[in-house]
Amino acid sequence: MTGNAATLRQLLLSAPRDTLPMTYQQAASALALTPPRTIAQVTQALERLMHEDAAQQKPFISALVVSRRGDGLPAAGFFELAVALGRFPADTAQHEMAYRAEFQRALNER
Repeated sequence: MTGNAATLRQLLLSAPRDTLPMTYQQAASALALTPPRTIAQVTQALERLMHEDAAQQKPFISALVVSRRGDGLPAAGFFELAVALGRFPADTAQHEMAYRAEFQRALNER
């Protein structure tokens, strides 16, 4: 698991700016993950990166991966963990704005 997180961090740090954000599926493909549960593997790696970034007071590099739902946002688990880690407000009405700011910070600091 740690290997996936480290590899995913490297992928997100080196990805061309115009390819970001990438979807969970694109991340799974880039990491050459194999079924079953490829998206769950990506999610676990992203959560690990969020814990690492929170501990180091860095922007969440995980903000650079989004759901393919079309709204350009990560899945609900991203927001739940961001709140749990004290980075996002508990008020869900503020989540999209908080995410957009976090995305920019992650993009600019990588």
